[in-house]
Amino acid sequence: MQIHLPAGGTVDRDRFEQLVASALSQLPEEFQEKLENVDVVVEERPTLGQMARMRRGATLLGLYEGVPHTERTRGYSLVLPDKITIFKRPIERMCRNEREVAAEIRRVLLHEIAHHFGFDEESLRRIEARKPREKDR
Repeated sequence: MQIHLPAGGTVDRDRFEQLVASALSQLPEEFQEKLENVDVVVEERPTLGQMARMRRGATLLGLYEGVPHTERTRGYSLVLPDKITIFKRPIERMCRNEREVAAEIRRVLLHEIAHHFGFDEESLRRIEARKPREKDR
């Protein structure tokens, strides 16, 4: 079954969260094992504070907040979990149906997990530029 989204349409919040959980569960086991002390949450849209870090006119689909593995030292303990936020409304706005929403969630989740493992934005853009998006296929 494929749900088609009308212009400006939405996926039910519970269904969107299921799609995020599914994307997480489909990660290779070696990634899942290393995702320690990380919370993945869904928010409707970024806050003004989160958007203030972006260049003007940019769309924020997801956000990693925390200390990447590459920057953790022996003193890294007893800290709050890192946080990966997936933003529902911006993802829905760029997708035509649930299949595209699921593919975009997966892409955004992988991008934010890569930040958790220490990849910077420039490196990720180069990697992502080499790979076509699901909806472009």
